[in-house]
Amino acid sequence: MNLDRLTAAAESWMAGDPDPVTRARMAALVDQGDVEVLHDHLCASLTFGTAGLRGEVGPGPNRMNRAVVIRTSRGLADHLLMAVPEAAERGVVVGFDARHDSERFARDVVETIAGAGVRVHWFPTHQPTPMIPFAQKALDAAAGVVVTASHNPPADNGYKVYAESAAQIVPPTDAAIAAAIAAVGPAAEVERVDLDASPLVAEVAPDLIEGYLAELPTARPAVTGPALRLAYTPLHGVGLPLVTRALADAGYTDLHVVAEQAEPDGDFPTVAFPNPEEPGAMDGLLALAAEVEADLALANDPDADRIAAAVPDDTGAWRPLTGNQLGVLLADHLLGGREVERPLVVSSIVSTPMLADVAAVHDARAEVSLTGFKWICAAARALEASGSYTFVYGFEEALGSCVGNVVHDKDGISAAVVLADLARVCKARGRTLLDRWNELCAQHGRWVSHQLSVVRPGTSGAAEIAMAMERLSGWAPAELAGQRVTSTTDFRTGAEQRPTWLAAQDLVLLELTDGRVMIRPSGTEPKCKIYVDLRGAEAADEDPDTLDAQLRDRAAAVARALADAVGLD
Repeated sequence: MNLDRLTAAAESWMAGDPDPVTRARMAALVDQGDVEVLHDHLCASLTFGTAGLRGEVGPGPNRMNRAVVIRTSRGLADHLLMAVPEAAERGVVVGFDARHDSERFARDVVETIAGAGVRVHWFPTHQPTPMIPFAQKALDAAAGVVVTASHNPPADNGYKVYAESAAQIVPPTDAAIAAAIAAVGPAAEVERVDLDASPLVAEVAPDLIEGYLAELPTARPAVTGPALRLAYTPLHGVGLPLVTRALADAGYTDLHVVAEQAEPDGDFPTVAFPNPEEPGAMDGLLALAAEVEADLALANDPDADRIAAAVPDDTGAWRPLTGNQLGVLLADHLLGGREVERPLVVSSIVSTPMLADVAAVHDARAEVSLTGFKWICAAARALEASGSYTFVYGFEEALGSCVGNVVHDKDGISAAVVLADLARVCKARGRTLLDRWNELCAQHGRWVSHQLSVVRPGTSGAAEIAMAMERLSGWAPAELAGQRVTSTTDFRTGAEQRPTWLAAQDLVLLELTDGRVMIRPSGTEPKCKIYVDLRGAEAADEDPDTLDAQLRDRAAAVARALADAVGLD
């Protein structure tokens, strides 16, 4: 598209944008005349999917801004009015995190949804993301919206939607909402109300947070043991007040917080990337934990829906635990401490297979779903609705945990409390979480996980990735780095024979002699991802760290071998 056509598109967008700030920014882009930049802002739109919207804040349909938020909110309201019984009266819960623009965007959500005649319950101050689906559940609202970009870079923001059963939306609801959004006219013409004067708008009562805290003990085993000293960081996010209260209610009051990261700050000034998985993000926490001689170090991401943890090893050094380690440890603890009928645990398909071995010891069912908590909770709801199972715990390897049915999504607050519980149980035995992990490995075999991302940018790269995946249609290598391939599951076919939470996706799984390997193209980046999980037998006289290193090397070799086999060498 040439500059004249881009200029016309920019003028059309500005005419429909109610925000003078982004209108001015778009006008400045037009004055600069950079065709590539204008094309990026104008010639695509943020796609509404099962995670809602997420992207960089700025002008144009391909950025997060007030115009996009207003049109999205009107489309969501129109969908609810058409598809959900009594939606107008049941209403929508709205919340937001502490990122730049989050409160302004949230106010637009409230004013727009109420402008469509739908009641709105909103949190007037920033809240952890798990509080929005909890409030939706407690109030029996028709939907929930939280303005957040979780652990994305500071320049981003997002729009996350909860619908049926106060859980993230899944197909075909996402497509229906997207169609309703597409039918909305220019944002400047969308009716909105005065948030402070509309009878359709009410603040969420403070006692709802008390209800959340009161429900936590119902989902976790009662534990006893010595006092713990905890180190904690909210990573400049919104988790501190509620985490402090939840831990105190459980008896954990010796809490030391990273002072530089305690207050919400959308600039995230002390970390390069506000994600506890990223190298360096937990450095401040680990330094504090060592200084105060803590028993356990805990970190939330900025919207407090994920949990990370670290423990001291035998040398006194602090070691972060992986998402898979945390998931297995919490599953074992919760299954061992709760008396329920036919217990159920669920993990994403790319999380460690070790969960199945742990669940079997507790006579529990271990189910797998597609990646993402929208699918984990969909599987849990469906299996509970059948009357056969009681959902105890769900997790994904990216530091997400869901403790029972307190919240139908990942929740880093309840997970923080349960991790402290487990650390207390271990301390009573003179052990740590790392010791407990090694005990489970001795019982079930030592599992390690490895990921390889093969980047292929541009149109030619996308074609190369597609060709690599096509090579695995009806064919698989006989062996990979000494691991025999014993069977293959192609998730692109046969979806009608699988449950809905394992719908068709561009993923191929190869079972190996000692584990498995999976390959899939990324849905958002120009790369192909390979996931390897291998299990090695424990040797009583061998150092666990040495075994880990050997298994990681083998797993990395398997990943490289698969990349070579499909032409991505």
